[in-house]
Amino acid sequence: MNPSDLATPRTHAPTKSTNSTNTSQQTQVQHAGEQHGKEGNKEVGLDFIRAIVADDLATGKHTQIVTRFPPEPNGYLHLGHVKSICLNFGIAAETNGLCNLRFDDTNPAAELQEYIDNIEKDVKWLGFDWNGDVRHASSYFGQLYDWAIQLIKQGDAYVDLQSVEEIRLNRGDFNQVGTDSPFRNHTVEENLALFAQMKNGEFEAGTAVLRAKIDMASPNVHMRDPVLYRILNVEHHQTGDEWVIYPMYDYAHPLGDAIEEITHSLCTLEFEDHRPFYDWVIAKVNTPAKPRQIEFSRLNVDYTLTSKRKLKKLVDDGVVNGWDDPRMPTVAGMRRRGFTPEGLRDFCHRVGVSKNDGIVDVGLLEFCIRQSIENVAPRGMAVLRPLKVTLTNLPHAMTLKHARHPNVDLGEREIPLTQEIYIDHADFEEIPPKGFKRLVPEGEVRLRHAYVIRCDEVIKDTAGNVIELQCSIDPETLGKNPEGRKVKGVIQWVSASAGVPAEVRIYDRLFNNADPEEGDDFMQNVNPNSRTILQAIIEPSLAEAQPSDRFQFEREGYFIADEKDHTTAKPVFNRILDLKDSWKG
Repeated sequence: MNPSDLATPRTHAPTKSTNSTNTSQQTQVQHAGEQHGKEGNKEVGLDFIRAIVADDLATGKHTQIVTRFPPEPNGYLHLGHVKSICLNFGIAAETNGLCNLRFDDTNPAAELQEYIDNIEKDVKWLGFDWNGDVRHASSYFGQLYDWAIQLIKQGDAYVDLQSVEEIRLNRGDFNQVGTDSPFRNHTVEENLALFAQMKNGEFEAGTAVLRAKIDMASPNVHMRDPVLYRILNVEHHQTGDEWVIYPMYDYAHPLGDAIEEITHSLCTLEFEDHRPFYDWVIAKVNTPAKPRQIEFSRLNVDYTLTSKRKLKKLVDDGVVNGWDDPRMPTVAGMRRRGFTPEGLRDFCHRVGVSKNDGIVDVGLLEFCIRQSIENVAPRGMAVLRPLKVTLTNLPHAMTLKHARHPNVDLGEREIPLTQEIYIDHADFEEIPPKGFKRLVPEGEVRLRHAYVIRCDEVIKDTAGNVIELQCSIDPETLGKNPEGRKVKGVIQWVSASAGVPAEVRIYDRLFNNADPEEGDDFMQNVNPNSRTILQAIIEPSLAEAQPSDRFQFEREGYFIADEKDHTTAKPVFNRILDLKDSWKG
C-alpha cells in the first residue's frame, strides 16, 4: 500500500485555485515590505509571525521560544525549504531561543539515509546549527503507540478493516459528506485487540488501519476520521524491523512538536486545513506542552519547480544528473551551481513573511546572488569559444600583472602574453552588425589589460571558416590609450601556450515556462538547452582554483570550480550567472 493513498493529499505546488487568498496567478515580486530587521537606516516592522512571538514573550506566555525545522527525509531540500529554515532558525536566534532539527521519518518506503545526510549538510551550509542532537520522529514511535492506545481507550480511535479504496470513497469530498465506516462502532476491547494484531504483523498491508473518530460529516475533509496508523512491511532506516505499523505524518507531527515542547510550529499555508486536526490530537492526548501552529505563504519562484515528487522524477528519468545537478533548485544543486548561502539568506529576507501566496520574480534571486558574489570573486580571463590570433609584431613573450579585483584588495595575478593567443569567436565579425564594437578586418580593439591590436589578415580553412587572425599590436598602448584615435572595444584573451584547457558548463533555466507546471505534463516544459558544455581556454591563475572557488570570468559572467569534478589537472567550471542583472526592484 502506498501511504499517500491513506492520507489526504498534501499540496506541494502552487494551486490553481481562485480563492481570494491565493494570488499566485498574478506574478508578484515580494520583497522587503514584510521583512524583519533593518534595511539601510530604515527600520522595518515585524512580520506577523514575529509579532506573535514578540507578544507571547512580552505577556509571559513563553519565557523561551522553541521552533523546529522538520523535513521529511524523502528527497533533497529545495529553495522553498530555505525560506522555512531561515524563518525557524532566524526567529530562534533573534529571541535567544532554540531551534531543533527533526526528521519526520514516518514513511520508510520513501526515505533514505542519503537524504538525511544531505539535509544536515544543507542546513549547516546555509549558516545554521540546531539545538542539541538531530532528532527523529522515529525515536518517539514507542510514545506515539502508547498515545494511540490511549485514544482507543478514550473512544477516540478505531481500527478500520475497509480497503484503501473503500476508505477513499467513503470519505466523501467537498460537496458530499462522508459515510461512517461499518467498523466505526466496535467496542474499545475489539479495537485494542485488532490494533495489537496490526502491531504483531497479523494483518497484510492495506487490510487494516487505525483511524481517529471525529466527524465524517465535517466540512473539513481532513477531520473525517483521518488515518493515524497504517501497516508497512518495510524496514526503517532508524528502527530497523522493530515496527510493521507506522504513524501517519499528521498524527506524528503535532505530537513530535509537543514532545519537544515546541512553542511555535511554523508551516506553509497548505497545512492551514490540517490545523484543526493538529489541535485535536494535542487536546485529546492532553500533552503538557501545547504548541501553536502558524501558517505562512510558501515560497513560489517563477521558472522554478519545488515539488519533491516532480524533482525526483527529473532525477529518475535522467533529465538531470542527480539531485545536486546545478540546474536543480535543490540546496545541493544551488550550492554546486555556485549560489552563496549569504545570497540565499538575503533573498529570503527580502521576500519576507506573509499570509498571501504569490510568485516571486526569479530575477530577485539572481540579483541577491550577484550581490553576494561581486566583491568576493577574483577576476580572471577565459575564452569560451577559442579563435587563434597571431600577434605578428609582438617582440617577445611577457608577463603582465594585474589586480585580481578592481575594487577590493585581493592581490595580483600574473597574465602571460605570448605571440599566439586566443580570443572568443564571438568577438570577431567579418561583416559586423550595426553597433558591433569588437574586432573586424582592418579594425582595432583593445586586449583587456594589454595592447590595442589591429586585424591585418583573416585566415580561413577550405570550407571558408575563419580559423586564425593575423594581428599587429600598437606598442605604445600598453596601459594607456592610443593618441589621435578612439578604440571603443575591449575583449578578453588568453595565451595559447600558457593558457589551460578547461571544461566550462553553461547552465540556463531548467524550464522554458515561467510556470513549469503549465499544461498537462510539466516534463514538456523542460528546456532542452539548459546545459551547454564548452571546451575553453583559461588563464593560468584560474587553473589554480580549488573546488567551489568562485570567480568572475571577465566579460562572461560568474563561475565556480565544480565541487565534484574539478581538479587543477582537469579544470571544470560551472557558470553561476551571467553579468547582466535583469531584475528591477
